[in-house]
Amino acid sequence: MSGTAALAAPPGSNARILKSKIEFALPALHTVIARVWSAPDLDRRYVDYLQTMHQMIRATVPLMAAGIARCEQLAGDPVADGVAAYLGKHIHEENGHDDWVRQDLELICPEAGELLAAMPSPAVAAAVGAQYYWLAHHHPVCLLGHIAVLEGYPGSPELPKLLAKRSGHPDRAFRTMHVHAVLDQRHRDELFDAIDALPLSARHHSMLGVSAMHTIGSLATVFEELADRRVAAHRIRTMATEGE
Repeated sequence: MSGTAALAAPPGSNARILKSKIEFALPALHTVIARVWSAPDLDRRYVDYLQTMHQMIRATVPLMAAGIARCEQLAGDPVADGVAAYLGKHIHEENGHDDWVRQDLELICPEAGELLAAMPSPAVAAAVGAQYYWLAHHHPVCLLGHIAVLEGYPGSPELPKLLAKRSGHPDRAFRTMHVHAVLDQRHRDELFDAIDALPLSARHHSMLGVSAMHTIGSLATVFEELADRRVAAHRIRTMATEGE
């Protein structure tokens, strides 16, 4: 790597560089998500969605705690110090969000406990597990690329209302989705401000980009599973009915 390539980007441009990468890949993810929300059996699809989101969100606080611990091991690294400062503030904002998802699920699914005890898919494990690996064995700044995908592009506050109407589930079962659509607008700004304040080199930018792209790809696989799970179940039911 040349000396020029290692120079930090000009102030204010770090987030722009990351966002340009994320926004190039997001349309493909949005296409897969749209398949889930446009399904005719949205009532059951939403149950599957909540099960999967709980599996991911319950890892948020432990993952950030691991990130803080790793940053402390790298004390004196200005990027790690900046990541620790951001995570130290943000971790409190995320506490208890998995309970929100659980409560949403319990409102509409008598088997909520059984669903939440199920083993997560490899796609869910890959989305979260890669971050543990990178922060432990490479650099904790990677975690900010992951968070940028999850919180940097809040959903529409109108989406929960539309899904409640289409699914037949009560509005209160969409609390987590609604609250995140509002909260993540502030979280997005705080995150990108924190990224802009970091003295990132080209190497750090590469880490952020790889982490973000991996998260988008993993989420696309997660939502493909949600879409195909319902399709497969419908086919099985149809075959069983035709065989009667």
